[in-house]
Amino acid sequence: MDNRSEVREFLMTRRARVAPESVGIPAGGNRRVAGLRRSEAAALAGVSVEYYAKLERGAIAGASAAVLDALASALQLDDAERAHLLDLARAADGIPSSGRSRRRSAKPGVARPSLQWALSSITDAIAFVRDPRQNLVATNDLARAFYSPVIGDGGRTPNLARFQFLDPAARDFYPDWDLFAEMCVAIMRAEAGRDPHDKGLQDLVGELSTRSETFRRLWAAHDVRIHGAGTKRFRHPLVGELTLAYEELAITAEPGNVLLVYTAEPGSPSAERLALLASWSMKQRSAEPANDTSRG
Repeated sequence: MDNRSEVREFLMTRRARVAPESVGIPAGGNRRVAGLRRSEAAALAGVSVEYYAKLERGAIAGASAAVLDALASALQLDDAERAHLLDLARAADGIPSSGRSRRRSAKPGVARPSLQWALSSITDAIAFVRDPRQNLVATNDLARAFYSPVIGDGGRTPNLARFQFLDPAARDFYPDWDLFAEMCVAIMRAEAGRDPHDKGLQDLVGELSTRSETFRRLWAAHDVRIHGAGTKRFRHPLVGELTLAYEELAITAEPGNVLLVYTAEPGSPSAERLALLASWSMKQRSAEPANDTSRG
């Protein structure tokens, strides 16, 4: 896998981010580069300037685990960035990352019946499955109601990244739109490092780069992120503002796909609004024809 340009830009942007003072190097008044010089980064990593320059040109194939660890420490990489560096190195060596199969077990937007049953059993929380391309693969009833602005009329597989950057409604749905945009791109960048052969993800990046200047700028920053857990704010068109906690869980049967569950703090205004949305969703479900099999 020739990913030298990805490696080069990632290492250069990380080096430019390290303040000399943070590693005990006087900044001085005549520095011509942002962050560390190559010679300084090489010294901190314990490698020769020539070898460091080779790595930063993207020739990372064959680099040892010890060298990669020293490089990560020198550039002050966080856990997500360390994992991304290892993924880039594995890709350069032709090794599949994280044991992920390059074959997809299902088409985008189509869930295994047992997975859909599991989601449907969750009634008091928003639960959905997202794939590496930011598609909503499967949802429970409450997630369908919650993500109604994203799902729209159901004409195509709902995609969180397309909604984020191409749909004006996203700025209403996400009160912290700028933060969500950074998170979305950083997650996609990490996914691209894990599976550089994913043509669907490559095509999505190309589409968004062409149609969104903000996406193009954020993609060029080479920031990466692990989602994990936290809280987010939303503004739903039916029930108003919600502050929700989220947990992300890997689906081992489908490497790369994740289950996300959003809940509200018990007794909070957000919990009351989420319950109101659940009640509305149940009424909508009850009003549907009994033989409706269009979902799931």
